[in-house]
Amino acid sequence: MTSRCPCTSGLPLDACCGPVLADHAAATTAEQLMRSRFTAFALGDAEHLTRTWHATTRPASLELDEQTRWLRLDVERSEPTLVEFIAYYRRPEGRGRQHEVSRFVREDGRWFYLDGVSL
Repeated sequence: MTSRCPCTSGLPLDACCGPVLADHAAATTAEQLMRSRFTAFALGDAEHLTRTWHATTRPASLELDEQTRWLRLDVERSEPTLVEFIAYYRRPEGRGRQHEVSRFVREDGRWFYLDGVSL
């Protein structure tokens, strides 16, 4: 039995974000890339996050917080180059959420995360 995708789409991981994380398929929309990036945070896949971060805004290095457990993603709004979402997490000190509007850009047929503004 295949596990459900962490992006909370309701689909199995291998039918949702799995192929994008494995770089076997490119995200076809900004929302699909956003979902795959949430899944990468949930699974601890820093390589996918780095690979899908636009070169002009990508940090020199990326360390994921191993104590943060990403629980759920709610996409509030999705436009061609913007995705507003709320990501829920749990840390040792308690639960929290990240509400953000993220910007994406498409270059050479691939989507990249550009930046985001917390709300």
